[in-house]
Amino acid sequence: MSNIKMITAALPYANGPVHIGHLAGVYIPADVYARFQRRSGKDVAFICGSDEHGIPITIRAKKEGVTPQNIVDQYHEIIKKSFSDLGISFDEYSRTTSKKHYETSQDFFRTLYDKNKFTEEVSEQYFDEQANEFLADRYIVGTCPNCGNENAYGDQCERCGSTLSPSELINPKSMLSGNVPILKETKNWYLPLNEYEDFLNEWIIEGHKDDWKPNVYGQVKSWLTDGLKPRAMTRDLNWGVPVPLPNAEGKVLYVWFDAPIGYISFTKEWAAKHGKDWKDYWQSEESDLVHFIGKDNIVFHCIIFPAMMKAHGDYIMPTNVPAFEFLNLENDKISTSRNWAVWAHEYVQDFPGQQDVLRYALLSSAPETKDNNFTWKDFQTKNNSELVGIFGNFINRVAVLVHKYYDGIVPQGDVNAPELQEINKSAKEISGFLENYEFRNSLTALMNLARFGNQYLQAEEPWKTIKNNPEKAAQSLFVGAQIAVALAQLCEPFMPFSSEKLLNMFNVQQTNWSDVETKSVLIETGHKINESSLLFSKIEDDVIEAQIQKLENTKQSNKKTNPNANPMKDEIQFDDFAKIDLRTATILEAEKVEKADKLLKLKVDTGVDVRTVVSGIAESFTPEEIIGKQVMILLNLAPRKIRGIESQGMLLLTTKADGKLSFVTPDETVENGIEIG
Repeated sequence: MSNIKMITAALPYANGPVHIGHLAGVYIPADVYARFQRRSGKDVAFICGSDEHGIPITIRAKKEGVTPQNIVDQYHEIIKKSFSDLGISFDEYSRTTSKKHYETSQDFFRTLYDKNKFTEEVSEQYFDEQANEFLADRYIVGTCPNCGNENAYGDQCERCGSTLSPSELINPKSMLSGNVPILKETKNWYLPLNEYEDFLNEWIIEGHKDDWKPNVYGQVKSWLTDGLKPRAMTRDLNWGVPVPLPNAEGKVLYVWFDAPIGYISFTKEWAAKHGKDWKDYWQSEESDLVHFIGKDNIVFHCIIFPAMMKAHGDYIMPTNVPAFEFLNLENDKISTSRNWAVWAHEYVQDFPGQQDVLRYALLSSAPETKDNNFTWKDFQTKNNSELVGIFGNFINRVAVLVHKYYDGIVPQGDVNAPELQEINKSAKEISGFLENYEFRNSLTALMNLARFGNQYLQAEEPWKTIKNNPEKAAQSLFVGAQIAVALAQLCEPFMPFSSEKLLNMFNVQQTNWSDVETKSVLIETGHKINESSLLFSKIEDDVIEAQIQKLENTKQSNKKTNPNANPMKDEIQFDDFAKIDLRTATILEAEKVEKADKLLKLKVDTGVDVRTVVSGIAESFTPEEIIGKQVMILLNLAPRKIRGIESQGMLLLTTKADGKLSFVTPDETVENGIEIG
């Protein structure tokens, strides 16, 4: 097995924050794997960065009326901080707008060009005449030919997951103008993927049928069975890495050409900072390359990028691509456009110091082979029942009892006690699961060790035996201390913040993983431990209800036909409504109220009587323009004095988009005093 682990995590688009779907489907599992490999003594490079050239970024920029650079600068920092706050231990987190990335991706393209790996093709591409530009795939929407989704993009249908080309869309339209685009000739450089079918079949279909995940293997096999076609590696755009050829103005590298090269350019940046040779990680057979991605990126990481690297000739192929499925939220698909998500940066604000709770909850429901679901109630249960009730409870019992009975000194015990074998067994079990990318099983094995510790203490009852059999009590707490320190060591990849607290609590250093697999004693008799503190705290119902209500507010907001409309006020009964007396009326006189810029004093004919109404409408209307205007009045509102004037009723108005008021009036003139309702 190779000693070098080159680990990558899919580059997040810098057009918005990261959410729990991203975390569960890529970044937390990748971090667990990288941390475990480091603890196993491997030479690890864990690399990621912001993808800043995607079409979603230019779409966001147009929507907000700013430049793409403004967008990526903003979200790169938000994403980077979210990863750091949640303990994602990237060795390098960079960005595709960096100078080194431009150099690396352009050099890669030029190498393929010089080796005649591209074909130059003049093709007809969709062009928006009104916007006067060629349309990238993501700027074209239409009906998916496979599932009928009317909002499919020109490169992918997000409903059925099909990868598309714009020509396959039914009734395509431009997202820039909404017009039907025309076809116009343009030249681009294509990578003939069909020429790599034999290589891909041999490498993946034959070579990885036994060790790659079924969802990855099946999708690749389906693509190869259908046959591959040449794919353009350049685009007609003004945002991206410029094509490094003469007479290629206005053309950039296809985002799925330059983005995966980011793994290489970012590794170069990291290696330069640490005096390492980046080629050891990307061009040496001694290196294991592993890509962590979501299922929507399988084709790019298992077909297009490997074909690019094969064409180049100097790069290794990934040993595994453990792609995850999707995570749903409260039984609904996570959607950034609908704001149906739990955002990483908001979680850190709402749950300070509880990063490991989210890591644990997401790992325990990780969508490894099929879509899975996150609910706030399940999150609460995992924290309260498992982290507090099992893991934290065991740690607290051991630490408190060692302090209570032995002044914080680990007591004498039998180093050959059979219970200690459970530590070695658990460490090896977790290791085996992690090597096979089975994160849920590995987390279960970790928690089972905590369960074993609780059961052991409960059976031994040192709080009772300390009185009549102190030797037995000492033995049980010696064993308990070994299990507690084992948990401190083994939980680090999963819950790094809690591991750090535990190591401090038991006053020990982090060890290699192999020590936990082989050693029976991890903390010696006579070792002084520090004061205990609660590792996890119970999450109350009101905290969870607040998060559920936040999602419910999002759901209600998504139902609005007018996104600027205020929420509905508290519900009333019909009897309450029946008490309201609304009438048609006409304004007879109007004058300003002295020393009150917003108020007008009105004389109003209600059909029942002529009365005085004071109304705060002076900033929207002059007295002259409303005399003779027919309005609607709430007639039976209790009188009240405003600036010394008794006001007898309220006129009905609404606020327009520009902030000005507008009267609610009948379509045509009617008699005063007509009841409304």
